[in-house]
Amino acid sequence: MGRNKPAGRNGGTNTAGDMTAKIRVCVRKRPLNSKEINKGEKDMATVLGRQLAVDEPKVRVDMTKYIERHNFVFDEVFDSDATNEDVYRKTAFPLVQYLFEGGKATCFAYGQTGSGKTFTMLDDKQGLYVLAARDIFVMLRKPEHSHLSAYIGFYEIYQGHLYDLLNSRKRLNPREDGKNNIVISGLKEYEIINVQGLMQVFEYGNNARSTGNTNANADSSRSHAIMQIVLKDRASKSVEGKLSFIDLAGSERGADRGETDAKTRHGAEINKSLLALKECIRALDQDKKHTPFRQSKLTQVLKDSFVGNSRTCMVATISPNNSNSEHTLNTLRYADR
Repeated sequence: MGRNKPAGRNGGTNTAGDMTAKIRVCVRKRPLNSKEINKGEKDMATVLGRQLAVDEPKVRVDMTKYIERHNFVFDEVFDSDATNEDVYRKTAFPLVQYLFEGGKATCFAYGQTGSGKTFTMLDDKQGLYVLAARDIFVMLRKPEHSHLSAYIGFYEIYQGHLYDLLNSRKRLNPREDGKNNIVISGLKEYEIINVQGLMQVFEYGNNARSTGNTNANADSSRSHAIMQIVLKDRASKSVEGKLSFIDLAGSERGADRGETDAKTRHGAEINKSLLALKECIRALDQDKKHTPFRQSKLTQVLKDSFVGNSRTCMVATISPNNSNSEHTLNTLRYADR
């Protein structure tokens, strides 16, 4: 099942069919940082092709220490030397191609605060959204796409409410239209004509995003941020494709974040929405008749990313150091399910 080449490199055994699956789950391991190296922490995560082994330090009843190894297999596993470009080629790039086929596509980043989630998804130079925008504008310059233009919308879900990050954090309401599509009424969308324009609009919105100081990270994302690029027909303004990039709030528990009561309630809200997201993906994966979209605002607004002609790619990011092994295993179990 594994392959000899490191994941995130060309030349693997993945077929084109794998890249077009309705739901794909990929994992990215970040390198140890200098703080962890100075503390003498060990790298507990080993990548072998599409397989990932995590060593969990444990203590027996008689106080002797031992290591328990956990093995996982995913659609794609990226080792710590993979670049954002490597990750992009196997995660968001197939979604960009699908966008131009009229599809609705979603790319999630999920993981513990500090595991490289925001760097992967939203880094201002190499984030997946920047790399995708680069290819989107190349495609838009082709004669067969001359009738299309691109628009950006950017909002966050914070404490169960939607806020427009491009319009003074105005409260938004998701509604279903007659065709069962989710429409976020009042969401401000800006037409963009190049990557620089997209990056400027994104930076403006990102500065309005709710972050909070947690024990896990001084600048932790306390909200789910959703940036969508929509292709519209120039003449009719009808939507011809949609690609959403989602940076999910940090997945660690409230106790690990050092949260107080009000923050703990917010942490519970985050965990509830992450659980609802998992249930929706599982229901779709198993072709169940009922998918529980209404369980959270997050799954409600993403409904059209999951039904009909849609594709989803989740990128779970993990920290490899031994003191984070419990969080890492929680992330991997979530992704695995």
